Amino acid sequence: MDVYEAIKMRRSVRAYRITPVSEESLRKILDAARMAPSLHNSQEYKFIVVKNSQKIEEISKAASEQKFIAEAPMVIAGVSLNPSHIMENNVPAYAVDLAIALDHITLAAVEEGLGTCWITAFSQEEVKRILGVPDEYKIVALLTIGTPYDDPSIKSRKKLGQLVCYDNFSE
Repeated sequence: MDVYEAIKMRRSVRAYRITPVSEESLRKILDAARMAPSLHNSQEYKFIVVKNSQKIEEISKAASEQKFIAEAPMVIAGVSLNPSHIMENNVPAYAVDLAIALDHITLAAVEEGLGTCWITAFSQEEVKRILGVPDEYKIVALLTIGTPYDDPSIKSRKKLGQLVCYDNFSE
């Protein structure tokens, strides 16, 4: 599969089979995250791979009681080790760096026949407690990962002309 096909096939999956993710697939997915670019190549983040079903259940409750999370065989938490680092453009570096790395995970998962879903609706404090993340760090997002229960439908997207401007901003 080429990268364009993976981009087109990637969906938010909210129903998973009970099949565990193989260690080989997990290694490939995590290596894709490792290869992601980051500011000054600093990679100021960690990924917590959660396979323990009890912890996943607790995360589900701390994530606005989203029940599908508890059905996923795995959750990956993207944790910033330097959430106070602001880039020259006044944007937090951690948000950009982890978004790139987590998206590498989503695309590698497609290649492995797996599905993912970004989770940003969660209690920072509660998930930190569940995963033992120190207060000075920040969990940027959670990803559920597993074999999709079925083929998720294709979502409609805006036309390219609605998203792209040339040379100057236009509405």
